[in-house]
Amino acid sequence: MTGILRPAATTVVLFTALLGLAAPAAMTGIAGAVFPAQAGGSLLVRDGQVIGSELIGQAFADARYFHPRPSAAGSGYDASAAAASQQGPTSAKLADAVRERVAAAGLQPVPADAVTASGSGLDPHISPENAARQVPRIAAARNLPEARVLGLLQEHTEGREFGLLGEPRVNVLRLNMALDALR
Repeated sequence: MTGILRPAATTVVLFTALLGLAAPAAMTGIAGAVFPAQAGGSLLVRDGQVIGSELIGQAFADARYFHPRPSAAGSGYDASAAAASQQGPTSAKLADAVRERVAAAGLQPVPADAVTASGSGLDPHISPENAARQVPRIAAARNLPEARVLGLLQEHTEGREFGLLGEPRVNVLRLNMALDALR
């Protein structure tokens, strides 16, 4: 019996060390060397302080800032509670929440991303249409010409990945950082 168990146990320990420790450590090292910013969390820094990650949305409620899409993650962009709401298209609770958000948005039509959460609840992007609807509020709150805020929005609108994948989008944190940089 020992003749069978010893090679089996040795194989388990060997493959655990190789595939559970060595391979992940090697990949982490390679990622850190080749893509240091991404491996470090794609952190955005201002004045030496980390203010967030370009991959995780943040709640902005001040009228001076672009607002993100609603979050289903905990009490709003809580990365430890990242998950979808698990409410499907037939959910009365979801329909009521969307109706409330549409009514609060005012002007019609309302872009879908202005009233619905993303799958993770942490999406850092909004559509250019959603952002454009917010320009008059931000321009008034910052005492800026709407054309200046709209120009900044256009500068920060990202196109489709490789020219064909996904939709144009705006990273809310990056855009709000650019707004703060205006003096």
